[in-house]
Amino acid sequence: MKKVFTILCLAVIATLAIQFSSKAQGYDNAIGGRFGAANGVTFKTTLGGNKMIDLIANFRSNNNYNYFRVTGLYEIYNPIQNAAGLNWYYGIGGSIGTAKWKYDDSSDLYLSVDGVLGLDYKFADAPINISLDWKPAIELAPDTDFDASGVGLSLRFTF
Repeated sequence: MKKVFTILCLAVIATLAIQFSSKAQGYDNAIGGRFGAANGVTFKTTLGGNKMIDLIANFRSNNNYNYFRVTGLYEIYNPIQNAAGLNWYYGIGGSIGTAKWKYDDSSDLYLSVDGVLGLDYKFADAPINISLDWKPAIELAPDTDFDASGVGLSLRFTF
């Protein structure tokens, strides 16, 4: 059983090493902050070629509610001609989290389908990436609604 587990672990590591050897836009991984309508932490990793996964953990608070959610986005990157390091991207994903209503101290599940459209820039001589995007969401729970307020600026350390 230990041999099977060891072989399986080595196969997963080798697959990830091959998968992460291709850089989508000058970096393999990036971690940092996302600031805007909701603030949080963002982690991007390449899937090879021009595709990346962006994982975002964020929170938002106002007079009526607090929420915390985790978002996963599948993003496709396209270079902008004559602008080294600058890409535009689009993608789709989803969010799951919790919403807490302040007026009655109740909590609900938060669930949405998210899109993303943005610009991504990797500084050539520094391990820094910056992106500006719009992340609209179709909220499925606790209420059905369209949230167009998801504009965010992300600043990340690349590695």
